[in-house]
Amino acid sequence: MPPPPPLTAAITLAPFLLFLLLARPTVSWRPWPNAQPNSTDFLYGGSKKYEGSSEFVHLKYHMGPVLTANITVYPIWYGRWQSSQKRIIREFIASISAVDSKPPSVSGWWKTVQLYTDQTGANISRTVHVGEQKNDRFYTHGKSLTRLSVQSVIKSAVTASTRPLPINPKSGVYLLLTSDDVYVQDFCNNICGFHYFTFPSIVGYTLPYAWVGNSAKLCPGVCAYPFAVPDYIPGLKAVKSPNGDVGVDGMISVIAHEIAELSTNPLVNAWYAGQDPVFPVEIADLCEGIYGTGGGGSYTGQMLNGKDGSTYNMNGIRRRFLVQWVWNHLLNYCTGPNALDQ
Repeated sequence: MPPPPPLTAAITLAPFLLFLLLARPTVSWRPWPNAQPNSTDFLYGGSKKYEGSSEFVHLKYHMGPVLTANITVYPIWYGRWQSSQKRIIREFIASISAVDSKPPSVSGWWKTVQLYTDQTGANISRTVHVGEQKNDRFYTHGKSLTRLSVQSVIKSAVTASTRPLPINPKSGVYLLLTSDDVYVQDFCNNICGFHYFTFPSIVGYTLPYAWVGNSAKLCPGVCAYPFAVPDYIPGLKAVKSPNGDVGVDGMISVIAHEIAELSTNPLVNAWYAGQDPVFPVEIADLCEGIYGTGGGGSYTGQMLNGKDGSTYNMNGIRRRFLVQWVWNHLLNYCTGPNALDQ
């Protein structure tokens, strides 16, 4: 992705068009149809061993800001959402800071993210909580969104005439969640979610944001894997989701992926691997599809099974979740709280 503009600078049309062409979404591993390996796959994927460790991975800090103050996630519910679906997602976000959850826990997973620091040595915040929320039940920007209109949805949320979301560029994460009847540009075609920052020329502010879609109707076999499997891979069996909602349970790991990367690389100039800032490889990208010990390639690794037959790898406050691991730059491999050696 192109380097971010200064917080006070206006965005001209040229870099704006560059964003549309080159911005790289971040995703968890999925059984992408017709996927072709690229140079990053050969460099990182081919060298993975034991939870993705590799002597070829050189994650570096590029001196940009990270989220060291108490992080507030502002959900924007776009489309029609059931109360039960919102509750699952809110409880996952709340579980990030719930240090008394039963191990292996979501808060234990977040401890790896907390290891990352800014140039002063300040760590990523331990505290992540749900802030004010905004609903758009009437699809005011339509049921088919482009990357351009994604930012317009966020603008509507922070400039609404009634109960606008707070402007919080230093510790806010604006999380746009689209319902299962909304299509976002490139959704299901190698993309289940992405993160970036808003342009002042569109939104009026530079705000770290992420989009994650509910794939239940559009492509559950791709973006809700392994709770659903694609028809074009015969013999592959889906596992039972821990909260009884395939689309939302599938979203959880993508939401985790994006929050972890927004915290460590909010303006795309902080923590990432690779030589090209236009296509940064971030802390969750390095662990795509790894949910347990032995994970790598298309194998998820060793996960846990509940008495009800559901599959998960972490405990939250009251629920269980399946969340991909993230890269530990001190150990130089992917780590998670459910690792067998812990």
